[in-house]
Amino acid sequence: MADALVGFRPTIWSKNFIVNMDKALVYKNVVNTDYEGDIAGGARTVKINELGDVTIKTYSEGTDIDIQNLTDAQKELVIDQKKYFAFAIDDVLKAQSNVTLMEKAMQKASFNMADVIDQYIAGLYSEAGVATSGMGTSSSALDIYATSASVDNILSLLTNAHRYLDEANAPSSGRWAVVPPWLHQYMKQAQIIDNVAGGMKGGDTTAFGNGYIGNTLGFDLFSSNNVSNVAGASYKVMFGVPDAISFAGQITQIETQRVEKQFGDMVKGLYVYGAKVVRPDHLLTSYLDPTGLTTA
Repeated sequence: MADALVGFRPTIWSKNFIVNMDKALVYKNVVNTDYEGDIAGGARTVKINELGDVTIKTYSEGTDIDIQNLTDAQKELVIDQKKYFAFAIDDVLKAQSNVTLMEKAMQKASFNMADVIDQYIAGLYSEAGVATSGMGTSSSALDIYATSASVDNILSLLTNAHRYLDEANAPSSGRWAVVPPWLHQYMKQAQIIDNVAGGMKGGDTTAFGNGYIGNTLGFDLFSSNNVSNVAGASYKVMFGVPDAISFAGQITQIETQRVEKQFGDMVKGLYVYGAKVVRPDHLLTSYLDPTGLTTA
């Protein structure tokens, strides 16, 4: 039997798969990935150790102080998502093609895997723990285009998000938001982002990752088609800081073989991952409706 994909090196193909996938991910740019190394050995749960609060007490001269035993607020990040791809290319098609079909197919597999992962992380919106007001609810989304003062409405949305995160004692550095493309469009039209005066036009933004659209009012903003929504309405736009959500994932196996009873090569790969809102007090969700938006 002929060898499948002569020169195939799983380590190299796995590395290229991860690189291409990371380029396509948006939500992974705003989460904590510190624990990815912990699953390299095949672990299916990651222990995230956190300390409880330290109590401040009043000191009185001549009296003993109380020694507080720190409590362990350990959480588990469960690697419970398992996704795979498997495809074959016929020898005849491969011989007649002028492009490297297998490489192109692997790029598509990487992109589609990233799309599935982004949707999974975006679906964690319901675990946000920061209380909000005036930013819509799951039963009544906020139509920020409902009045002529819609520019003020979007600015109010951003400043309200800042206020609520401030009141929750969330760190001020690294704050982010992921918005749907229709909201990005309006921000550009209103010159809230991407305007020369704000210093958003031009420059190298690759360090921020895929989907980065600029920084305004202290938020690193990203745009994604995967913002959770219901039939094009009630978009769940998350605001947070990097420690709010933890993510870990790895490709556990990638291999090739000849297709039985056919003349062709098959490649298959398995990717496992998990994500968890570990600091709900550093994450908030607004519910937005684009009903009043016009593109004229």
